[in-house]
Formats: sequence, structure tokens, C-alpha cells
Amino acid sequence: MYRALNFNAGPAALPEEVLKEAEKNLLNFSNTGMGIMELSHRSKEYQAVHDQAITLLRKLLAIPDDYEVLFIQGGASLQFSMVPMNLLGKDQEAHYILSGSWSEKALKEADKIGKTVISASSKDQKYRFIPAYNQNDIPDNAAYLHITSNNTIYGTQWKTFPSNKKTPLVADMSSDILSRPLGVEQFDLIYAGAQKNLGPSGVTVVIIRKELLQRSSENLPAMLNYNTFANNNSLYNTPPTLAIYLLSLVLEWADKKGGLQQIEKANEKKAKMLYDVIDESEGFYIGHAHKDTRSLMNVTFNLQNEDLSREFLHQAKEAGFVGLGGHRSIGGCRASIYNAVPEQHVELLAAFMKAFKNNS
Repeated sequence: MYRALNFNAGPAALPEEVLKEAEKNLLNFSNTGMGIMELSHRSKEYQAVHDQAITLLRKLLAIPDDYEVLFIQGGASLQFSMVPMNLLGKDQEAHYILSGSWSEKALKEADKIGKTVISASSKDQKYRFIPAYNQNDIPDNAAYLHITSNNTIYGTQWKTFPSNKKTPLVADMSSDILSRPLGVEQFDLIYAGAQKNLGPSGVTVVIIRKELLQRSSENLPAMLNYNTFANNNSLYNTPPTLAIYLLSLVLEWADKKGGLQQIEKANEKKAKMLYDVIDESEGFYIGHAHKDTRSLMNVTFNLQNEDLSREFLHQAKEAGFVGLGGHRSIGGCRASIYNAVPEQHVELLAAFMKAFKNNS
């Protein structure tokens, strides 16, 4: 069966093994005579899937017992609002480090809820790097510090993280969660839309330190209160059952791959293939991100002029590559090489890039 050379930024490639397993169970899951999307979310068959997904997330990410794992709908964009609604007190400030468009959008939503402060930003340098910040500038009563761990549009990624000893640390990890080992205890709240490394669109994972749940006001609407999900095992209302089922299959796949240490090695190898082509091209390919903050998930680059970029993307499409156009806000090219993108596909792209340069 034909499979595209899929480098889309999200929704992104899913492991072929996962899709085949889901296909087998599409009409008859666990001998119920129903597909997983037809089952009641109160049934024991679905409950097993739900609990398995949480168990595997806890195992793969080594999530401590004093954290809740929640499944919420609305994507990471809803979390831009839920985080300040639940965590930002009346007389507090929420601090944001701007490293790309998504952190800007998170700040914009928080501005509607309460007082915010930009602690650092690399916007004036076209978000080519993760900005430096001074944690001493953050007051003791700050509600939280928010970061975006990986920037899909600009191709930058945090390599080390701020300390959360003084201020609760909140991270949008939508585009690099599950790509490398992670000390969850470094954070107080992590959220991630699933459609990059975790599964299909439709479910958002929230990992929150339990003591933070005390901040959520009882006056919040039920579906905007983290306690609603924590107190009901994310089953207060009908969850996105099909998305959670596929999430559980992706987590099983990651576990069989050897966990996050092995996945990180594979991701480093894939990224090196493309960055080597860029670095050795004598300026034919121009990387957007500074080398010390390059993303392992999103390789962003330009060619020497727009005509050449258009021709590159045209020929790449003819050759079967999908999703290599840069985000509409900055143009250029972008290869998203999430966990499920096979090494062989990256090898083919690297070879295509070399051939295009030699023939231009």
C-alpha cells in the first residue's frame, strides 16, 4: 500500500504499526461487535483503554504520583485560557517567555484573564533562538512562568529548562512531548495537543502537580476547571474515545521501541541527517534557527531566493514529499520529523536535498 513521505507539522505522521492495529479493530473491538468509537465511555472495554493510556504515559514519562494525568478536548489553544483561569490569582502576575507564535497566542489569551508580564523574548530577532531570561527578575508571588518547549514554526527547542523552585513552571509541549526523556518534576503543569507525537488530533494531555489543583476556583465553569477532570478520571463527560484509543496504541509503540532514551537517539540521528545537508551546502540551504537551539522535531530552512524555494517545493511534491512548505507566517521550508517519521523517509529527503542542490 502506498504511504506518503509525510513531513506535515500536525496533524502529523502516525506509526504504520499503530494504524494497522487500529484498522484490525475498527469494526470489532475486543469481541464487542462494535468499533472503539461506538463503545460507551462507561463500558469496561473502553475503561481498560482509558486506564492503559494513563498507565503508559506515567511509565514512559516517569510521572510522579503527586501529578494528575488529564485528557481534555479543545487542543493546546484551550489550555492558553485554562492555565490562567485556573492558576492566575487576582493579585498575581503570569510571566511568559516568548519564543514563537504559539507562546504569543498563549500570552494573548492570558491577557484576557489577568495581569501578564513578558519575561524574555526573541521576537525582534525573528525567533531564531530561545531567549535568555533572568529568573531573579520574576517576583516571589508570580503565579507561574510559561514556556513553549518546542517551536514548530521557527524550528527552535529548549535544551534545558528554567528552575521551578521559585515559581511554578508551565510548559506547552505539544510538539516535542515523548521525543526525549523528561524530568516531569521540573514542571508544575505540562500540556500537549496530541497531534504531533502522541496520536491524532482531538485529545490534549495535561500533567499537573496535584497541589496546584487547589488554585482552581469553584466559580469556574465545570469544563474549564482542572478539578472536574481530576476528580472524574477525565470521564466527567464523553471523552474523545477514538483519539484516546489511538493515543494508547502510540504509547504501546513507543514502549516497544525501548522508551524515550531510544526514541531520542533515533530523533537525534534523523535531525543530524538534515542539518548536515544544510550545514554542508555552502549557503545553498540557510537554516533559520541558531545551531545551539535547533529543534529535533522541526527542521526549518530557506533557499537563496523565493524562486528557488518555490522550485524546491514543486520538485519535492513531484517526488512524493508532503508537508515541506514553511508556515505561512515566515515561508521557506520545514521538515517535521516527529517520532513516527521513519528514518528511511528522512534519508530520502536528505538525498533529494543534495540532488536538488547539485542540479541547480
